[in-house]
Amino acid sequence: MFSYVHPEVIVDTQWIADHLSDPKVRLVEGDLSSQLYNVGHIPGAVFWNLFTDIMRPDGQINFDTDVWERLLERSGIANDTTVIVYGDLPATGAWIFWLLKVLGHQDVRVLNGGRRKWIAEGRPLTTEQPIVTPTQYRVQNPDASLRAPHKDVLESIKRTDRVLVDVRSPQEYSGEWFYNKPPEATERTGHIPSATHVYYELALNDDGTFKPINELQALYGGKDITADKEVITYCAVGARSGHTWFVLKYLLGYPHVRNYDGSWNEWSQLPDTPIEK
Repeated sequence: MFSYVHPEVIVDTQWIADHLSDPKVRLVEGDLSSQLYNVGHIPGAVFWNLFTDIMRPDGQINFDTDVWERLLERSGIANDTTVIVYGDLPATGAWIFWLLKVLGHQDVRVLNGGRRKWIAEGRPLTTEQPIVTPTQYRVQNPDASLRAPHKDVLESIKRTDRVLVDVRSPQEYSGEWFYNKPPEATERTGHIPSATHVYYELALNDDGTFKPINELQALYGGKDITADKEVITYCAVGARSGHTWFVLKYLLGYPHVRNYDGSWNEWSQLPDTPIEK
């Protein structure tokens, strides 16, 4: 696909259609609620609630391996299952890809264009819940090197060999918004000093698919986000930055990319973290 460095991590809608009955493939649809999934989903897909299945009540990602093993087992996913991730929100598939790679799952792929692409092509949906046979799953070889702790982010400010990439909306980056609204009470807004702003959806075409590699190279290279630097992405809770992490690491092949999954939710609440507006 468009000569990406790792084209094997993306599948298109036709690939999905050809593998709907493949017992070694499990589709996972993620969203903030099950409303759209209940209206209609790709046949055979299980649903993950991004809030209750993946996040903790404090807005941080839950990396408890016992929790993840139970989720994967009840989803019919074994250690050797090919997992295809997608959602209605543009960042969902690539974010879950990052999460599963942190947990060490070998074969994860992203549906290019997600749910919206599938529907736009008039492909079949179902309201039936899939019949899932629970599996035995053990988290193996988790990869903490894909995560950036806040101390590493702090050490990266204004370093010439590292680049911090803020992938949030322009309003969040400027300090006008805290996530999707004006700040309230003690909410601190702005961005991490020296962070370069590249809104994550700029990596996508109008139909939600990833742009070709030459356009992605121009987008990030034009901002001096290059493969010779260590790159740390961040957003509000690590989801949108997981999407940009995926683009940089797997589509462009950057060797040193990490996602600051604490992101603004953590950074803004720490007492001594510097902030720019």
